[in-house]
Amino acid sequence: MNRLKGYFKNFWKYRFLLQEIVRKNVKLQYRNSVLGIFWTFLQPLLTSIVLALVFGGIFGQRSADVGCYMVYLLCGRLLYEFFTQSTKRAMRSIRLSASVIKKVYVPKYIYPLSNVLANFVTFAMSLLVLVVMVIYFKCFTDEVIIINGYALLAIVPIIILLVLSLGAGMILATLNVFFKDIEYIYEVFCMLLFYLTPIFYHPAQLGTHKLVSMGLMANPLYSIVEMFRDCVLFGRMWNWNHFIYASGFALVTLVIGFIFFQKKQDKFILHI
Repeated sequence: MNRLKGYFKNFWKYRFLLQEIVRKNVKLQYRNSVLGIFWTFLQPLLTSIVLALVFGGIFGQRSADVGCYMVYLLCGRLLYEFFTQSTKRAMRSIRLSASVIKKVYVPKYIYPLSNVLANFVTFAMSLLVLVVMVIYFKCFTDEVIIINGYALLAIVPIIILLVLSLGAGMILATLNVFFKDIEYIYEVFCMLLFYLTPIFYHPAQLGTHKLVSMGLMANPLYSIVEMFRDCVLFGRMWNWNHFIYASGFALVTLVIGFIFFQKKQDKFILHI
């Protein structure tokens, strides 16, 4: 208990440094880009349009399960992109900060944490694209979108996703110090995760194959994305099985990531 109290005290001590690093990372993300921060809005919109053009004719048939396909697609794409990008940046954070770590003492968890939070800031801004799309399709088309008070509950799956990303990011950051090949393995994993997460399709459209169903059920992103869509697109309470599984998985991942990182951080200096 005293040890945990010490961790929180240390975190509070370096809170302003964390804020500065997050601010710097957000500014650096689009520093050499002509459009700068506008890519935060354009990138998810353009990729969603491409996916809609490619898969819309197959999976975008109007149904009660999908509703407005463009909004359905954008919900999944935004959440998937935040998870993969934040964990990738967290994974590389210790190695990329090696020169600073060797010279100045800063709690090492600051590096993966700041990268996840910086990506969360850009993700929060990109949600404006989703808001605009929902308003457009609701007001100017006959697409089925239900807007009510449940939309406010969308913050819950977003928080769960943030916790999951931080836990996974700390695990990956630790592994990447000792095994650099984890970067290449994780790239393949992210591609697999893209197809195991119902971003451009609805699970019912895949049939009832047992292995497919098991893969979807085991994927916490599936539960998080479904919760988010229930609130934003369908205007209803989420499935509580999704909530229990996703939140439990995220918390366990965070605890494992924190413990794993703390046990190995003293050896980082020998490998970076």
